[in-house]
Amino acid sequence: MKRIAVCSVLAIAAVVAPPLADAQMAREMKDITYALAEGAPLALDLYLPAGVSKPPLLVWVHGGAWSAGTKSNYPKELVERGFAVASLDFRQTTQAPFPANVQDIKAAIRFLRAKARDYGYAADKIAIAGASSGGHLAALVGVTNGNATLEGKEGNYVDQSSSVQAIISYFGASDLNTILAQSTPVGLKVREPALERLLGALPAQAKELATLASPVTHVDRADPPLLLLHGDQDPQMPINQSHELQGAYQKAGLDVDFDVVHGAGHGGQVFFTGEQLDRAVAFLNRTLGTGARPRS
Repeated sequence: MKRIAVCSVLAIAAVVAPPLADAQMAREMKDITYALAEGAPLALDLYLPAGVSKPPLLVWVHGGAWSAGTKSNYPKELVERGFAVASLDFRQTTQAPFPANVQDIKAAIRFLRAKARDYGYAADKIAIAGASSGGHLAALVGVTNGNATLEGKEGNYVDQSSSVQAIISYFGASDLNTILAQSTPVGLKVREPALERLLGALPAQAKELATLASPVTHVDRADPPLLLLHGDQDPQMPINQSHELQGAYQKAGLDVDFDVVHGAGHGGQVFFTGEQLDRAVAFLNRTLGTGARPRS
């Protein structure tokens, strides 16, 4: 069983949750401060679905090559299907190098678990998901519960667990030591500068840090179920990255499902509509033990 690291506490701005509303009403709460990092607030947006009492919670990690993107980009389709979604901002590599981003995300999960009763979602039914660099971060957070280096010291709720009960990675990286060798020329133009910002150097010159940042190196039998979605025509993120994480899960005898989206590139609505949306909803229903509304 993985250890939960005990971290020192940083003071954060007080957050007062609004009174619980009728479950029939959808709610949006913006710019909730979940921690401070070097004195600056870290915020999340919380979306609660209509018609669901104590819904399961999906923590959403946006993409953007670890250096761009905002919490305003989130899968509203999953809110419409009955899940609460917390979309996070966290330190970008333009602000702080890895593992600051992972430490922030773990602080957000601890905060969300502590505040579950105030906001009205289920504290014991939390999944994490993300797309592209967000998929990489979601997978890394999901398979490193209790890792002292990655847990960090942010936030007021270090008594809470940062564990999750399920992971969804949309076309994310899983092994930073192999990703460049697998990349197309188009992919290299994106990945090399992004990795240099993330690690401070290319993986070959920062192998220990690249290994720490690679979900495949952390997989063990305590890890939660995983759903991978990746387009077979992705020019930026090699599909072998998802195959590697699938293989690590299978080797450990873990629950893993891989949806190869034929004809899809790097992102797009195809991943959040139709069969792919249904597959994500079915996975979350199964792993979180609760039912969302079927597709209308």
